[in-house]
Amino acid sequence: MKEELSILIQAQYPLIYLVTPEEERAEEAIAAIAQRQERKVFVWTLTRGTVEHGQPRSSTQHSTVSPQMAIQSAIGERQDAIFIFKDLHPFLDNAEVMRWLRDAIASFKNTRKTIILMSPVHQVPHELETEMVVLDYPFPNLAELQDVLDQQLQFTGRSLGTPAREKLLKAALGLTKDEAEKVYRKAKVTAGQLTEAEVEVVLSEKKQLIRRNGILDYIESDHTIDAVGGLEELKHWLTQRSEAFTERAREYGLPQPKGMLILGVPGCGKSLIAKTTSRLWGLPLLRLDMGRVYDGSTVGRSEANLRSALKTAESISPAILFIDEMDKAFAGGAGSADSDGGTSSRIFGSFLTWMQEKTSPVFVMATANRVERLPGEFLRKGRFDEIFFVDLPNPQERQQIFNIHLSQRRRDISRFNLAELANVCEGFSGAEIEQVVIAAMYEAFSQNREFTQLDIIAASRSTLPLSKTMTEQVMALRDWARQRARPAAASVAEYQRLEF
Repeated sequence: MKEELSILIQAQYPLIYLVTPEEERAEEAIAAIAQRQERKVFVWTLTRGTVEHGQPRSSTQHSTVSPQMAIQSAIGERQDAIFIFKDLHPFLDNAEVMRWLRDAIASFKNTRKTIILMSPVHQVPHELETEMVVLDYPFPNLAELQDVLDQQLQFTGRSLGTPAREKLLKAALGLTKDEAEKVYRKAKVTAGQLTEAEVEVVLSEKKQLIRRNGILDYIESDHTIDAVGGLEELKHWLTQRSEAFTERAREYGLPQPKGMLILGVPGCGKSLIAKTTSRLWGLPLLRLDMGRVYDGSTVGRSEANLRSALKTAESISPAILFIDEMDKAFAGGAGSADSDGGTSSRIFGSFLTWMQEKTSPVFVMATANRVERLPGEFLRKGRFDEIFFVDLPNPQERQQIFNIHLSQRRRDISRFNLAELANVCEGFSGAEIEQVVIAAMYEAFSQNREFTQLDIIAASRSTLPLSKTMTEQVMALRDWARQRARPAAASVAEYQRLEF
């Protein structure tokens, strides 16, 4: 991105919008570009006016405090210069400020003067859309984070081995320079020194920073993939790709996986698979909450929220981006002009474009229950590496599910006949089987005794599974998936292969 910014300035682009919360770091990068191109750098803020870069923070120019006078001063400047305007976005609704900016664009043509609007908020008025180039300033890379780590190590007078250094650096990916400095200081205060053991301190602080944006959630799971009953075909596919994001895979010539869509009946383990995959692959799991993306407070705010979330996910890659119940999140994407002014359509289009063009190792793991609600563009070949269908568990899988839930609650489960329980719970999903076990435990607990096989059978008979209340929907989903999706159960997959 720094190279792109340098090229734009050298190509005499008059107006650039730089989206970044890191003012100091971005300003230093612009100053380095200006020095190579033999230009001056002036910085405007509402509190100091227009001051030349490098001047003390106490320096002020009261005559240029107003945006109008500052832009007028830039137009009158005879030297080749770059003018950085910090946080001008609140004034872009002002007609006079807008007019001065457009006058500046006209006067800067064929000159070596450029205005850079620097702001943490992406807010481009319609009047400047064709005149302005928008750039997102990236988070620090490993080399820049290494400089931050070296500075912190100098204070302690200690050194780190290569493995410990790499782990601390990768743990801080996705943080700003200031945030990295703070978490390294916190790790040092916690242990008295920076060591490999303090990676957890850095990761813990990083989780809080990710949650702070309110759109992404950092999901942790204590369960391994063995906690998922059945779905052997799906688990085999995931296990094969457990090292897909390693350097060894790149050297072998393998492309990075794009993502997968898991369709299926509610309660059959789709979300659990996503959580356990994070642990299997050793990658952070970020859940994108589409309900938080939509914000009708200002025009363009929803799109900015999505861009911010995707940018954060890319910055800490390799990572898994989890979108639960995608059929609800993008159900109105195809035609939302009448309901929300086209916001859903724009969000949908932006997400599709990102999925198609992303080069960062972000694996998109999406789940859905109602395939008919998904826009056709999502199901196009190449959008996902694979589309899996998770059906209701068969008898063997139901035995596995009972074994998992009973083993989690009791050490000895030999008194239970799992085959009988599996037959009694025909048509039950994994979530419904878990609730049957819990209901049986509550019944026995209220009578101050241990729960038994009969308690589970009684609880199952008082439960009406979703497969019976929504038979038509389940059958329709099965019919659709039979020819269009890969079965997650090994027995079904093997039968289809033999049939083929």
